[in-house]
Amino acid sequence: MDVDTRLLRSFLAVAEEGTLTHAAERLFVSQPALTKQIKQLETLLGVRLFTRSRTGMTLTEPGRTLTERVPALLADWDRALRETKNTAGRAARLLRVGFMASAANETTPRIVAEFTRRRPGWRVDMRQAAWSNPSAGLADGDVDVALLRLPFPGRSALRTAVLFTEPRWVALPEGHPLAARDTIPFRDLWDEPFVAAPPETGRWRDHWLAIDERDGHPVRIGAVTDQPDDWLSAIANGYGIALAPASAARFYARPGITYRPVGGVSPSQVGVAWARSDDGDPVVQDFVHCCLDALRPEETAT
Repeated sequence: MDVDTRLLRSFLAVAEEGTLTHAAERLFVSQPALTKQIKQLETLLGVRLFTRSRTGMTLTEPGRTLTERVPALLADWDRALRETKNTAGRAARLLRVGFMASAANETTPRIVAEFTRRRPGWRVDMRQAAWSNPSAGLADGDVDVALLRLPFPGRSALRTAVLFTEPRWVALPEGHPLAARDTIPFRDLWDEPFVAAPPETGRWRDHWLAIDERDGHPVRIGAVTDQPDDWLSAIANGYGIALAPASAARFYARPGITYRPVGGVSPSQVGVAWARSDDGDPVVQDFVHCCLDALRPEETAT
């Protein structure tokens, strides 16, 4: 009998989180989809893995037995998969770099140029990820290294180095009553509808809604989008406003949208991330050092 590793990851997330809701957020899937996966695994194994109740999911005896074996099994599989992909990349002299939105802003070309200077004959394959994949493929082993906006779900399982910070601004429809202000206090935006990332992105979504800086004030969601173009369209069409890095005013300028500084909200951070198992990989570490060297302190945004 063959079992999809996806089902085992779903099982382990539920076992560790204790609830379907928290496990679904961790895995970036809907709760109904996760419930279906657990039932599918139970059917394949012919045993009941959880006892369901209003308070959460409790492991059965067979479920506890499985939790003792699954982490090591998945770790071995992930290691084998990553090593296989890394071997293929090294043979092709190709470094796969995931990134979100504008990556490291104007510094990205400089980072890539410096890496190819250090590694003659190597090529960098830049792979843009949707917002529903906040690790830009790194958590799944689809890329070797990633340029990301912090925080992101699963960060604790990876290595990260902060490259720079920049203020969070707000993107508004051009005719919005607040668009004429030079700076907008965040409190004045609390009752506005926001364009948000998908709920499955967890802390990523919460950060860009500034959940922790609302003093418990509820968020109004006007639209949910997963790609920059859809995000821009939703704002321009008046479905909501959105917090954005200050650099979005340069990289995502378009008619119908105005960007303004926001007071009373913390800045955004950009970082480079890599797998812990690649701490000793000279190619990955060369790229990391290129990122750090390209952003000297005097060039770091504040």
